[in-house]
Amino acid sequence: VVANHLAYTHLYMFLVAGNRMSMLESLRNGVNVWDPYLLVCIVLLVVCFVVPFHKKRKIKKQIQDLANNATEMSPEEFFRMRNFSLDGRKSYAKTLNFAGVYILYNKTKHLYYVGQSKQVLDRVNAHFTGHGNGDVYADYKCGNTFSIRTIKLEGSGCKTLNELERNAIMTYDAYRNGYNKTRGNKD
Repeated sequence: VVANHLAYTHLYMFLVAGNRMSMLESLRNGVNVWDPYLLVCIVLLVVCFVVPFHKKRKIKKQIQDLANNATEMSPEEFFRMRNFSLDGRKSYAKTLNFAGVYILYNKTKHLYYVGQSKQVLDRVNAHFTGHGNGDVYADYKCGNTFSIRTIKLEGSGCKTLNELERNAIMTYDAYRNGYNKTRGNKD
């Protein structure tokens, strides 16, 4: 058994060395661009690296465009909007809550937090009243300056809240360089 294993090892080394020599010779003599193996490698490189990179860049642009078209407000402006009512009726925010994501940006520390909710305005309120992400709340209470943006799921181009949240976390790098503890929920 050991002798057979050694024979296979020597055969393998010979074949690998032989392939290396032919590869080196082909590089010296000029590479045949029409070599089927080279074409397969090029196609695989494009499919594995270029296509996902392009798709990721397109998603980031889409999320940034959606967020840039949303109203940016401070927590104080958010509270005023949330409590605004006409003639004693329910407040604006309580009647127009929506499913989507919210992007909290700590302007002092340059950190993002992205979250999702079926009732975005209620969830944003929770973060700034001590019932959400503890780190966001602690920084807010210490006087850090925040901005808030929201993106509705409807019209976002995403099929689920999880997909929209994952894309926003990726766009703002909120997992590696922000408050998010995960990259978002899986569907």
